[in-house]
Amino acid sequence: MQSSNLVLLQSDARIVPSLVDSLRSSFHSVKPVKSVDELRTSIAKHQPEVAILDMEIASISDVARLAHEFPAVCVVCTHRLADETMWAAALNAGAVDICLSNDLRGIVTAAARHPSLAHPIAA
Repeated sequence: MQSSNLVLLQSDARIVPSLVDSLRSSFHSVKPVKSVDELRTSIAKHQPEVAILDMEIASISDVARLAHEFPAVCVVCTHRLADETMWAAALNAGAVDICLSNDLRGIVTAAARHPSLAHPIAA
């Protein structure tokens, strides 16, 4: 797993350092970004296996666009609320998993579990 790369878009700046530290134990490179556009640029440049996308910043259409533009990248979404309707929409748009934003262990587990998948939900 250490050869894998990851790009991270998280709205809560307070948890970014902890999340980056936790993810670095499973990923060779963890690149935090501050916007969906920067995320897209970073994916194109660094070709990560996983992108973590905070649904507080991004929309369902952003998830779908990322899944379409970068089919080899596994998108793991986060959100601070357990909104099953939004979570189902994110999965249907191409995310491979969705976790609560403050569930560091869940995010790391979801990211580490999916790097070889290519959006099995989005056909």
